[in-house]
Amino acid sequence: MKQSLKLADIIAVGFMLFAFFLGAGNIIFPPIAGQMAGEHVFGAMSGFLITAVGLPLLTIIAIGVSGGSWQHLTRDLPPKVAMIMAILMFVIIGPAFAAPRTGLVAYEMAAKPFIGADASQFSLTLFSIAFFSIAMFFAWSQGKLIDTIGKFLTPALFIGLIVLAIAVFVNPQGEIVAATGKYVDSPITTGFFEGYNTMDTFGALMFGILIIDALKSKGITEHKATTKYLTIAGLIAASGLAFVYISLFYLGATSSAVAAGADNGGAILTVYTHALFGTSGQTVLSVIVLIACLTTAIGLISACADYFSSICKVTYKSWVIIVGVACAVVANVGLTQLITLSVPVLFLLYPVAIALVVLAFIRKMMPNPQLAYRVVISVATCFAILDAAKVAGADMSAFSMLPMFDHGMAWVIPTFASMIIVRFVGKKEDELVAENA
Repeated sequence: MKQSLKLADIIAVGFMLFAFFLGAGNIIFPPIAGQMAGEHVFGAMSGFLITAVGLPLLTIIAIGVSGGSWQHLTRDLPPKVAMIMAILMFVIIGPAFAAPRTGLVAYEMAAKPFIGADASQFSLTLFSIAFFSIAMFFAWSQGKLIDTIGKFLTPALFIGLIVLAIAVFVNPQGEIVAATGKYVDSPITTGFFEGYNTMDTFGALMFGILIIDALKSKGITEHKATTKYLTIAGLIAASGLAFVYISLFYLGATSSAVAAGADNGGAILTVYTHALFGTSGQTVLSVIVLIACLTTAIGLISACADYFSSICKVTYKSWVIIVGVACAVVANVGLTQLITLSVPVLFLLYPVAIALVVLAFIRKMMPNPQLAYRVVISVATCFAILDAAKVAGADMSAFSMLPMFDHGMAWVIPTFASMIIVRFVGKKEDELVAENA
């Protein structure tokens, strides 16, 4: 059987992945980062692109290289450890943080401006119920995701983004001004951490599996072909994300004249779009945000339901309902509170996810992969706990002597040093097998 896809299907798969990624965080964080970075916008944007585009792309490829599933990616870790890691990541991108955030951003930017003074907690509750009911409806038919999202919703989303991007570059609404905050002294590292907020590296671990399911539905089952098309889909999605981020960073950098004092990217986008398109601008922005948040919510709910149904007897469709309802409930916490709560968790889990992705590419170089994975993940986790505790406000001055600790990256040097060490430690798998025979 020939393992190939039509060009239209390849593009649809790539657009599907792009739509899954492009959600709430991808829209609200770049504009405020661009405004604060000001004259240092290029450095801040570069750091942001590393964690918000580069890492998700590498993660998608790593899934294909390792075998196409979470189990393959973590096969050298103890099964219970791998399951705990997966559950934590699915909870974060699912009902705890990322998925509810899609509903909150959709409400704040696509519904609240039209509700006006009548906006209340009750209106947020009603919107959350409606939004996640629609997301559950689309996630219900798992096998049709590629056609629903890749061929219909994403093109509409992308057209809207292209119109906005062209308008921003052709008619910027102000001059780029001086940098503020942490962007004055360390724009690259600040942008790097800002990219954490998109949660797309976690999303890539889960979305990659959905893309593989979509490829199987199209008849692609061989490992080599799956990896090939997964990589192509990743490149398409990464290109789309980079286009969006560059546009939104430039929008933010030129927004001081029209959106001075704005405290979040959503407010900047709203004011800037109104300045570009007049009263019809809010409608254009609302459509873009609503579609972007909805497609991501669909992908997140589907990914969570797919995984949780694989580790217990509860069915996929039952999990769609459970996760969707949980998202609607959590969404009523409020956007600011949700972002504040998520930051320490991201500082804890991102280093672990990054280490896991890097290990997937260098696994064949390790004489003892089991030892390598267990040592490296343990080291990454231990030092990530220190960074997370510091971000959470704990007194961590005793650890200030650690390299890069002040930048929130105490995990980097120990983690990569441990990768080098385990490259030369332990016996090869075939030697261990021979000894145990």
